[in-house]
Amino acid sequence: MTDSPSKESTDPFTASALLEAVTQSLPAGEDRPGQRQMAAAIATAISSGRHLVVAAGTGTGKTLAYLVPVIEAGTTTVVVTATIALQDQLARKDLPAVAATYAEMGGGDLDYAVLKGRSNYICQQRVAEMSEAGPDKSSAKSTSKAASKSASPDSLNLGLYGDPPLSPIATAEIQRLTQWAQTSITGELAELDWSPSDQVWRAVSVGSDECPGADRCPKGDICFAERARDRAANSDIIVVNAHLYGMHIRSGGALLPPHEVVIFDEAHVLEDVISDTIGVDLAPGRFLALAGVVGTVLADQDLLKRLTDAADTCKFAFGEHAGQRLTAGLPTSIRDPLAETRVLLGRISEVLIALAPGPESIAQKLLRAQTMLARIIESVDVALGNLDGSVAFISGRADSPRLEVAPLNVGPALAEQVWGQRTAILTSATIPASLESRLGLPEDSTDALQVESPFDYPHNSVLYCALHLPDPRDPGYRAGVHAELIELITAAGGRTLALFTSWAAMTEAAEAVRTKIPHKVLTQRDLPKPALITEFMADESTCLFATAGFFQGVDIPGRSLSLVTIDRLPFPRPDDPLLSARRDLLGPAAFAQIDLPRASMMLAQAAGRLIRTAEDKGVVAVFDKRLGTARYRWEIISALPPMRRTRERSEAVDFLRLITQ
Repeated sequence: MTDSPSKESTDPFTASALLEAVTQSLPAGEDRPGQRQMAAAIATAISSGRHLVVAAGTGTGKTLAYLVPVIEAGTTTVVVTATIALQDQLARKDLPAVAATYAEMGGGDLDYAVLKGRSNYICQQRVAEMSEAGPDKSSAKSTSKAASKSASPDSLNLGLYGDPPLSPIATAEIQRLTQWAQTSITGELAELDWSPSDQVWRAVSVGSDECPGADRCPKGDICFAERARDRAANSDIIVVNAHLYGMHIRSGGALLPPHEVVIFDEAHVLEDVISDTIGVDLAPGRFLALAGVVGTVLADQDLLKRLTDAADTCKFAFGEHAGQRLTAGLPTSIRDPLAETRVLLGRISEVLIALAPGPESIAQKLLRAQTMLARIIESVDVALGNLDGSVAFISGRADSPRLEVAPLNVGPALAEQVWGQRTAILTSATIPASLESRLGLPEDSTDALQVESPFDYPHNSVLYCALHLPDPRDPGYRAGVHAELIELITAAGGRTLALFTSWAAMTEAAEAVRTKIPHKVLTQRDLPKPALITEFMADESTCLFATAGFFQGVDIPGRSLSLVTIDRLPFPRPDDPLLSARRDLLGPAAFAQIDLPRASMMLAQAAGRLIRTAEDKGVVAVFDKRLGTARYRWEIISALPPMRRTRERSEAVDFLRLITQ
């Protein structure tokens, strides 16, 4: 990999009218040299066909920095975000602003689309089945003596085998969704200004494992998911989430329209997401869900009971190995019940093939059942097959286990479907040192760029490492952390996001601190994430104690957040089954290639919660002495923003008191 050319020699965007105009149109628009530098490098990458990895410091304005070059280049581009929430932010905020300015400047209409997985859209066929089926149709018989069951308009029964009866509230929700589907433009869950229950939304939507496709569905011409795909196919910029792009890779490139450029935003999560999506995930709940779908067309109670029993058997078999890596392939205790389940699935497939479809609504239920069955059979066959190049393990707890088969190396899949097909731009505020090698980026056609944050970290922030605390493995460590929290939170007047690497540590700290400070303490257990952030920001003196889910994707600008604390360096678990297999593959290089980059990235993400605007000020406190004593400490520190560093608590306390007066 080589460094990208300097801004002075190749920066066609120094005076870019579009970038300048869009930036100035924003409420907090300001000149950002790093943004121009990043845009220039991306423009060069697109024109040269070289891949580019950009570490863009917080506040760079990376979204505009990558949108403007692709618009100028006129390429068909897929933007891949880490989450659906980030997709929505692009669609509702950034892209409309760019499109409006582009049109005002005479560039014409900018065609862009947001595409999500099928389960995010209401299914017109499912709605029609529930709306049109009457009591006289609820017991239609097939020629193979298997009964089909449909929903009654009076009860709006979901018709799923084993589902509990709907409550009056759920029934009202389905009726409300049915009416909404008649007027909605997108049919997308995010369009709703209220939240239906999970059970209800499952009743009116289908996942990719169940949908037989538009050409085999009577509502295919008005399918919301297909309309979204059509819009995407006719758009210049298509916004998807990383999970959907992973499914695109797994499908051999069949899900998304052809595109010349792909931009991976928050690229630090790419390896994990791609590994999850191109691998196999078999939870016992998939067999129960299959029983529910098959039960809408099959009245053979013996087969259905055998399928639900198989789910219970697999749950028990998987649960005995919860948290374990299956180093020698599937043990007999898992392989045997899974093989028996495979035989049962084959028998169910034969019965479904023999069924006469009957009325159209029954035919569609049959198609969905056959489609879902085929996808599950495919997953079971992979799990029972040759696992060379993959690792099998049981994730989750013993009461909710899942068998996963993941690739040891995602590089070959990415090389085939991405690096060899189109220009890729990868960007994040934190780029792990081993990212390029872990993803298999071709070294001879990949450039790198580091764009510094415009924020004044040395004057506005302090990094405090509590070197006097015991080692995290010492029995007195947690008590020391609690004492530090009390001192620092008191100095900050609340305004604290306290982050922990385990739920137990978070709970214990909250209980120990809550009675010693005059400020409200919220924990991650109290409310859903969006509600927690809203309540935290509503009162400056509030403290929020949370775990790894709040290390990233949390934006709390202003005086509500003046102190971020992290209890330990966030190294991945040594017993993580997938990572342990990858460590074995790398041998002595594993710590430098896997553990250290991940810990550095996660700590940098956590520290990045503090400074979100040019006016923000505060302290990041790390209660793990290894940050100041370990031989690898500088590799971690170099990944952090350039904050003023101290090991003296008094300096951190004085700074907090100064900025919160």
